[in-house]
Amino acid sequence: MAFVRNLLGAKKILGATTSKRATLAAPKGFLAVYVGESQKKRYVVPISYLSQPSFQALLTKSEEEFGFDHPMGGLTILCPEDTFISVTSRLQ
Repeated sequence: MAFVRNLLGAKKILGATTSKRATLAAPKGFLAVYVGESQKKRYVVPISYLSQPSFQALLTKSEEEFGFDHPMGGLTILCPEDTFISVTSRLQ
């Protein structure tokens, strides 16, 4: 039960959005990342995550395998959404 609460809390903190109307500009101090293997979901994360070793490892692996190109801007991280949430939920 605690795992489910943590997962839901992480999604709220990360600012997951599936709306097609999602603005392209992230708020000051945040950046947009698109996560998923086939269907991409947009998350807005604090830029402080960029200095975290576990987030850097996720970015490096994604860059090596797929690059960061995304037609709408933001970073694309081609990994399972659960993996992304697991990594970022530990960064609070």
